[in-house]
Amino acid sequence: MGSSLPIPAEPLLQQYGQGARLCPCANDQLTLVFSQEYPFDLVELEQLLEAVGWSRRPIRRVRKALTHSLLKVGLWRHDARVPRLIGFARCTGDGVFEATVWDVAVHPLYQGNGLGKQMMAYILNALAQMGTERVSLFADPGVVSFYQGQGWDLEPQGHRCAFWYAN
Repeated sequence: MGSSLPIPAEPLLQQYGQGARLCPCANDQLTLVFSQEYPFDLVELEQLLEAVGWSRRPIRRVRKALTHSLLKVGLWRHDARVPRLIGFARCTGDGVFEATVWDVAVHPLYQGNGLGKQMMAYILNALAQMGTERVSLFADPGVVSFYQGQGWDLEPQGHRCAFWYAN
């Protein structure tokens, strides 16, 4: 995922935490960063999820879901003072054999640029580093083809569920 950085790499890692990675972007004026450690503002997360058309969830329940998640990934539009959350996903599971991907979202203003595919690659890589052997996800029927196009095996009915297996 090589891309020239408009900012030095060390401050980037300090700001976004261990495991932070650049997300290549066609617009060289933007610096996008994947992070598992940068803290989420729950109001900003709710705004992102509403922007993609999801119904509102009680913040206390979202906080609890995040606390119990195996992996939480934010895609941040870098700003040295106030990074903006433009993408999100989380996973639950045992961290060894199985994981399930939930709540994959990319803000509509940034969709159509391959960011969702890059987010899924980042997530699968992070889960593989944990040793996870099988990953499942549940997707609305309108986006199942997105995952199928990335090599996910659909459940027999081909409606809502897909699977990825480690090599």
